[in-house]
Amino acid sequence: MSMNRTRPAGRHDQRRPDAVPPPQRRGTPQRMLRPHHWFAERLLAVLSGQRPVHWMLGHTIGEAYDQLAELAPATPLRARGARPVVRQCHGAQPAPGVVEACASIAAGEQVRAMAFRLEQGPDLRWRCAAVELGIPTPPRTTPSAGSHRSVAPSPSGD
Repeated sequence: MSMNRTRPAGRHDQRRPDAVPPPQRRGTPQRMLRPHHWFAERLLAVLSGQRPVHWMLGHTIGEAYDQLAELAPATPLRARGARPVVRQCHGAQPAPGVVEACASIAAGEQVRAMAFRLEQGPDLRWRCAAVELGIPTPPRTTPSAGSHRSVAPSPSGD
């Protein structure tokens, strides 16, 4: 009896299975993420406190790591209740090997802005070169009409 290792035991026909597409993880898009989308997700993970700053150590150049090290302890993109997500991410290429991107980060009803610059090194790897956050400032309170007083100089010069 010959052993044919190309088909299961008990199967006698010569048909082969059709080509099976590679397995895909749930939630991943059909196409590969662009560098600015990938970096937006990584920066959000660090700035929301989900990952430590040193997680970006090999993915930053210049002052970007220092900027992250200053921003991250305050977890400026952390939100109460809802987990922050990248809502939109747009990139522009002002020069070859450079991408300047902006992303809107949503957590529940809160939306914040993040901008960053990526530079491609000689090894063709993208690295973050700068990060800026649009942190909302508390609304300014204006004095009520009755509480505003103007002070005139006294005639005596005091």
